[in-house]
Amino acid sequence: MRISMPLQYAGDPKQSVEQIAELEKVGLDTVWVAEAYGYDSPTLMGYIAARTERIRIGAAILPVYTRTPTLIAQTAAGLDYLSDGRAVLGLGASGPQVIEGWHGVPYTKPLARTREVVEICRKVWAREERLTHDGRVFTLPLPPEQGTGLGKPLKIINHPVRSAVPIYLASLGEKNVRMTAEIADGWLPIFFIPEKADSVWGESLRAGAAERDPSLAPLEIAAGGMLAIGEGEETKKLLDFVRPMIALYVGGMGAKGRNFYNTLARRYGYEEAAEKIQDLYLAGKKDEAAAAVPEEMLELTNLVGPESYVRERVEAFRAAGVTDLNLTPVGDDPVALIEKVKSWL
Repeated sequence: MRISMPLQYAGDPKQSVEQIAELEKVGLDTVWVAEAYGYDSPTLMGYIAARTERIRIGAAILPVYTRTPTLIAQTAAGLDYLSDGRAVLGLGASGPQVIEGWHGVPYTKPLARTREVVEICRKVWAREERLTHDGRVFTLPLPPEQGTGLGKPLKIINHPVRSAVPIYLASLGEKNVRMTAEIADGWLPIFFIPEKADSVWGESLRAGAAERDPSLAPLEIAAGGMLAIGEGEETKKLLDFVRPMIALYVGGMGAKGRNFYNTLARRYGYEEAAEKIQDLYLAGKKDEAAAAVPEEMLELTNLVGPESYVRERVEAFRAAGVTDLNLTPVGDDPVALIEKVKSWL
């Protein structure tokens, strides 16, 4: 099991990258760079490539609505070249709140769009022939009736370092997860509870795996949460740090009936809490919404507590099929925390 970590992009990215460089020395395997509505991900990923030597550099995630499929492929190929083959392309559909509100792009056909972006990226990197695609969302070249009629099939000028950059998909719904298990190299779930993962996602994962191309390696899974070692009340205070974030996603990331994270909480068995959190959050009562996040959900989606308990959580994630333990270390010495967990694997 590898160890990965999300870049803390809300603060000072340069300072966060300096920490990543230190964490690389003690065994951190992958850094994930998010893109919401702050700095773009590829710029920061290029900076990380220049400041590190071994670590894998993953986008988590590039929304598939914000760039053409070929630009996504070009960006991943460029980063893979600069990093000597260390790029990982994390993709996701995001949600209407960001895609329509921030980017002004209609949030339509998320599954078909994601599938076709993956297909087109792989065609670009392979360079087997000039690029053509005839799908539900994208047609390349653009047909004459939709443009000037002057488009023609092209091939990426450069020769990518690798003919296939690993693609991870962020997915939550049953159909999305099934597609992920069918076509992706890896899966980026959020709020992953090892003990409940099979009951929530198992059927979709197995159905997708049954359709999987035999040439693809087994699906990798990058999941985890906050990492902190503490006792008693200290543990409770540490977990309280996560409350506002879960409340934001479960309560505020979407309208009633269109919040994917709220739906996930319900599927985990927290129906009553999910309803309460959303009602409070949408009413502007964010502190009360955070207080309504179930203790069990906090405990099971993170790795926080005495050292022996944290080791048990690591093994629970491993038993659930997690191949990349995605950790956010919290404490006086994050580097030492990552080094400690690395020694357990």
